[in-house]
Amino acid sequence: MSALETVGLTKYYGETRGIEDLTLSVESGEVFGYLGPNGAGKTTTIRTLLGFIAPTDGEATVLGYDVRDERALIEAKKRIGYLPSDPGFDEGATGTQFLDYQASLKGDDRREELLELFDAPVERAIEEYSRGNKQKLAIVSAFMHDPDLVIMDEPTSGLDPLMQERFYDFLEDEQERGVTFFFSSHILSEVRKVCDRVGIIRDGKLVTTEDVETLLDRNGKRVRLRTNEPVAREEFEFAGVHDLVLDGAVQFTYTGEYDVLLDRLSDYHVVDVDIEEAPLDEVFMRFYGGEASTDEAGEVSASEGGEVDA
Repeated sequence: MSALETVGLTKYYGETRGIEDLTLSVESGEVFGYLGPNGAGKTTTIRTLLGFIAPTDGEATVLGYDVRDERALIEAKKRIGYLPSDPGFDEGATGTQFLDYQASLKGDDRREELLELFDAPVERAIEEYSRGNKQKLAIVSAFMHDPDLVIMDEPTSGLDPLMQERFYDFLEDEQERGVTFFFSSHILSEVRKVCDRVGIIRDGKLVTTEDVETLLDRNGKRVRLRTNEPVAREEFEFAGVHDLVLDGAVQFTYTGEYDVLLDRLSDYHVVDVDIEEAPLDEVFMRFYGGEASTDEAGEVSASEGGEVDA
């Protein structure tokens, strides 16, 4: 059964495109990553699925409920958790007061368990919180009513590396319990670590949906070798070789048959060879044709100018 499904889902802001003809399905118990740079339509998709904005056209259901039916969506939200990228709070309230209010709306069966795990300083006023503590409070709020489906937008934003790892372990445990996850991200290492499948969105349209391993297989292996004799470029310009670089060593990405590669290597006296899995960001960038950039935390992301994700 699909926990989340869209058919031709479209949202325009006047003449400005948000998403267009989006069709995808997320199965129950799946961790589905939704990839794309800022402006691609990720946040618009999430806001539409949660009923914060109305679609211009198309259909969408969450846990079998039609997102265009306000009464049905209210019922669905009892079983949905939402973790935004930039959670908004009443800054004058304490964390406890905020959670008490959320509990009155949706319940809080798991509040104490989650507070012990994520250690949000709930006795303090939220205005005193760091960015990371606000995100921890938002995590507790998203999960404390024990939802069946959790929709997340850049869920580890603001968390330090140790807390990120704790969150990833928590997601794994929750998936084993049958919880479904749909989350947007541009942090490719995060997607690779936790996702079963990914959808890549560009200019408001879904480019592809693949399982993570298939994407990695499509991207091949990264090869670096040194020989004790000079190598001419044309000797390694054969099917499956991409991005060939000769800089004292021979470097390339290989997507062909491995027997062919090994036969070619047997023509040389190989001094050293290193063959490793190519990173997921290389796959991602092939869909965008842009350049990868590295943020302050060392994560690879992609940027694409000219659009703002509404």
